[in-house]
Amino acid sequence: MNIGNKSISKSAAVFIIAELSANHNGNIETAIQTIKAAKRAGADAIKLQTYTPDTLTIDCQNEYFTDVLKGSIWEGRTLYDLYKEAYTPWEWHEELFRVAKEEGLICFSTPFDKTAVDFLEQFNPPAYKIASFEIRDIPLIEYAASKGRPMIISTGIAELGDIELAVKTCRDAGNNNIILLKCTSSYPAPIEEANLSTIPDLKKRFGVEVGLSDHTLGIVAPVVAVTLGARVIEKHFILDKSIGGPDASFSLDEKEFTEMVTAVRQAEKAVGKETYELTENVKASRKFSRSLFVVKDIKAGEVITEENVRSIRPGYGLHPKYLSQILGKRALVHLERGTPLRIEHLK
Repeated sequence: MNIGNKSISKSAAVFIIAELSANHNGNIETAIQTIKAAKRAGADAIKLQTYTPDTLTIDCQNEYFTDVLKGSIWEGRTLYDLYKEAYTPWEWHEELFRVAKEEGLICFSTPFDKTAVDFLEQFNPPAYKIASFEIRDIPLIEYAASKGRPMIISTGIAELGDIELAVKTCRDAGNNNIILLKCTSSYPAPIEEANLSTIPDLKKRFGVEVGLSDHTLGIVAPVVAVTLGARVIEKHFILDKSIGGPDASFSLDEKEFTEMVTAVRQAEKAVGKETYELTENVKASRKFSRSLFVVKDIKAGEVITEENVRSIRPGYGLHPKYLSQILGKRALVHLERGTPLRIEHLK
């Protein structure tokens, strides 16, 4: 499976997504500069969100639309008010897609309803992302999957049955290009609730590529996720945390994101592949292993004992596994202390 020109496979580099979300702070120039900063930071892609407050909710002040935000960083607001501040104006999309392409970044978006899918189709997006809170919106998943583009689905609020239904919906629509992202929908998410062991289980259960959409603070979770098989890492990205905004507190700035990318790339190298072959560097180090050496002068005809032959470093003599076999044999020639033992030395 490819997302744009990037392969999502075990043999390819981990696909790193910078999530713009609300971090444009209502200013298109900030959005443009954020895209350029994401490229400098090493992201492979920039992801937008495509909705309006009216496609997500209604403008209502009753307790259902205020209590839902209690205990969150957005407490005291209504859903409509929050989304009105956070949404990316649709008239910006053409320019943002253009800037991303110019910068060499893959650009795609999260649609939140069918009208958003229809709108995004004009940009020929390389994938669709389904947000965690939309995993239960089966009609939306079915419609997006029907477009035949890879589907990246976050699982932040999902129980196992929700994931099963979402995957089945994509496959029933004839779309098996599915990536499931482990996610913890808490903002910010406590590191102890990341439960990254779920990543390999998702891959095993559903036979799809997997990754992490991360809301924890810092970069530990993405690095650990890579060691567990994540092929996609998504992290909220902000130009400068001082500009504020709904998502600023759990986003990485350019310096932090760059550090994450560097750490992820190092983790990829460390994971490597399943192999028992030795590299040239390791082969060179084998000389430091143990082998059988003469540790006391042995006269020709003298018996080999544990007092005159031992397993010591370095590794230039016989393999230590032969020790029991050579004990009691006699030396053919005089052997000085410090001589690596050879089979031809014995009779």
